[in-house]
Amino acid sequence: MTQTISMPLWAFVLILLFAAVTFASHFLLPSVRWFFRKRAERVIAKLNTRLQRPIEPFKLARRYDMIQRLIYDPAITHAVHDYAAEESVPESVAFEKARTYAREIVPSFSATAYFSIGTRLAKWLSRSLYRIRLGTFEREDFEALDPNATVIFVINHRSNMDYVLVTYLAARAGALSYAVGEWARVWPLSAVIRAMGAYFIRRKSRGALYRKVLARYVQMATAGGVSQAVFPEGRLSVTGAIDAPKLGLLSYIVGDFKHGGRDVVFVPAALNYDRVLEDRFLIKADKSGERRFRPPLWTVLRGTGVHLWARLTRRFKKFGTAAVSFGAPLKLSDFAAGRSGDFTDALGVEMMQRIARVVPVLSVPLVARILLEQGPMTRAALIEEVARVKADLVQRDIPAPRREPLAVVDAALTALLARGALRESGEEIAVNAAEIDLVAYYARSISHHFNAGAAKISATAG
Repeated sequence: MTQTISMPLWAFVLILLFAAVTFASHFLLPSVRWFFRKRAERVIAKLNTRLQRPIEPFKLARRYDMIQRLIYDPAITHAVHDYAAEESVPESVAFEKARTYAREIVPSFSATAYFSIGTRLAKWLSRSLYRIRLGTFEREDFEALDPNATVIFVINHRSNMDYVLVTYLAARAGALSYAVGEWARVWPLSAVIRAMGAYFIRRKSRGALYRKVLARYVQMATAGGVSQAVFPEGRLSVTGAIDAPKLGLLSYIVGDFKHGGRDVVFVPAALNYDRVLEDRFLIKADKSGERRFRPPLWTVLRGTGVHLWARLTRRFKKFGTAAVSFGAPLKLSDFAAGRSGDFTDALGVEMMQRIARVVPVLSVPLVARILLEQGPMTRAALIEEVARVKADLVQRDIPAPRREPLAVVDAALTALLARGALRESGEEIAVNAAEIDLVAYYARSISHHFNAGAAKISATAG
């Protein structure tokens, strides 16, 4: 027992490494995990005292546990069996494919990342780029919401800034979970987005197994009370107008809804901007018919550099106003009462109409629409027309610009003339023919407030 033995140095080093790993895995790491878990629980308990809707236990479950729960769900088991039969593969292979899908979809929410980093960054970015305005908001409607119901914000999709803006404005209400497209599935962005509670969806995948895994996750999250933000248009609007809803996510929620269980409350939210950061890319996508657009890296880097230089030299002016309005909430139990069969189409149309009714009218869209409709005008005539339209909007209870007509016209002309969208000849102001697509893009965002035909929205599957 006390004899001396000799061994190669490399073998001794390996023994020490294995011993260190064993000690860490059995003694050190559990203690470290316990320490951070207790710290996270204290952070969450403190957050829940000031949030209108506390963070749900479902959202706080470990990602591994959530994946296991999802792939062993009876509906997934049936889908795995069907897939194996259709593709003539072993069920073990089909099961591993379902596990892969679950790993792609399920987030790893971190309350610290969301509230300490995410919401603060969203606030700074939103306020540094825009003047933020809250339009229609009936506080009594929100205070009257069932505290046990699952709240789902249904939002029109204008810009990738939508995620940032909504995260900032809803920070006091609770933590929102987003459905994010494949554009964000790149490292390290994917890890950050998962930590913020977002889940990834494949827009191209139409396989039954994938759809079932995604559907069951959305249904589990909804049944667990997770507050969500949904963009029913699916993708950014390339025309500026509100698009028809795609019913994929809504159909999953409706398909699992049961009377007597946890209710679902849909809250319509409408966003609008004086300047959409991606506007020229979206207009190009609309003209080419190719909705999948990826800005060249050099273009992005150059634009970022120009923006940073303008900030450093204090020449940067904000991109106008970004506004959000909230419409009347809709309880799924009330909407489902008296309806039989699948009513997802009707729900999608109703939600998009409620969103359309509260889209804010801002300076640039308003002036763009007037000049397109009436042609060249003097500044004085433009101010007079803005005053008339504003009075009409207020009378119809539509979110109108808050500033005086003179300030509205000055802000819009400053922005549009700087981008070459308008030309000023003597006392006349007119749309620059070379930039008519840009002016029309902004005018369409509010056209439904003035044209009854433009407000008709139909639903599409997807």
